[in-house]
Amino acid sequence: MSDKVGIGFIGSGFARTVQMPAFRECEGARLVSVSSGHLENAEAAARQFEIPHFSDDWRQTIEHPEVDLVCITTPPNLHHEMVMFAVAAGKHILAEKPMAMNLAEAEEMAAAAAAGGKLALIDHELRFQRGRQKARAMLHQGEIGMVRHAKYNFRAPHRGDTKLPWTWWSDIEAGGGALGAINSHVIDSFNWFLAAEISSVFCQLQTHVKERPNGDSFRQVTTDDEANMLLRFADGPITKNTTGLVSVSMVEQPEYLNRIEFFGTLGAMRIDQRGEVFVAKNGEEWRQAEADIGRNLDGAPDTGFARGFVEFAPLIVDAIRTGSSFIEHAATFEDGVKVQRVLDAARASDRTGTVVTLG
Repeated sequence: MSDKVGIGFIGSGFARTVQMPAFRECEGARLVSVSSGHLENAEAAARQFEIPHFSDDWRQTIEHPEVDLVCITTPPNLHHEMVMFAVAAGKHILAEKPMAMNLAEAEEMAAAAAAGGKLALIDHELRFQRGRQKARAMLHQGEIGMVRHAKYNFRAPHRGDTKLPWTWWSDIEAGGGALGAINSHVIDSFNWFLAAEISSVFCQLQTHVKERPNGDSFRQVTTDDEANMLLRFADGPITKNTTGLVSVSMVEQPEYLNRIEFFGTLGAMRIDQRGEVFVAKNGEEWRQAEADIGRNLDGAPDTGFARGFVEFAPLIVDAIRTGSSFIEHAATFEDGVKVQRVLDAARASDRTGTVVTLG
């Protein structure tokens, strides 16, 4: 077993809110370096978390001799170059979703990481919510029988504020938009819960806020703030002729919602944003199942993501320290490729107005 795992961060947004505080709590971890496109942001993060090295050059973070794990929390259009550089440098990698800009990039990244032999993970931290893990076990133990239909409802109304400034999130060339940011989590959640992949998708994307302030003027928004999908799933251990419905909106009022539901031959199950689990047997009302939902990080919005990551972070550190190449339930780069395949199909469906069948 090695000494403490050195962690480097590229990006100072989500990393500063969730990843840095969670890894700082890990006994076997040490925060070593942070880089950002704006040096002042990197310096502020370094001061806040007592990180000894900061830079506006992400290559310096990857190449830092004390960095073992690189956390990539940048816009998606930068993921491919950074991942390929980190693989060549022999680093372990935790990359944000969506994995890449398209399937070709994702497949190249996955192949390189497999050849490199290091831990290569996608940050689908919702898999590690304690409630979600209990719910998944219940599903596969037959709690509601075979799943007929799966439904996901996500809304975060803050982007309905027309005063929010134009950022990379509004730029399709940077990989912004709801489909990549949120539907990637939705797709991965379905893949993980059901152990069955999506076999067809019909997608409709919409941009409700069409321009945003950019300095003294306005700039066109080229990304979606609503992404809805109709799905079919391949047959699997708990799926047969199973369908799916996804509603994702970044502008719907009034409150935040992140809910996944499954409807089976024996009843229904729903999991809410913090990992609360509810079951309704056929002919009965909802009842809340006993489930430990863990804890939120101090100061982090309680949207459920931090609750997942605070469970995920120590497992990553322990795997690196012990030389393990496997973390149960963790989303690998191969899982990222599966998600990217559906994202590409969803964009094609929206563009053509047709159902796209996946191989």
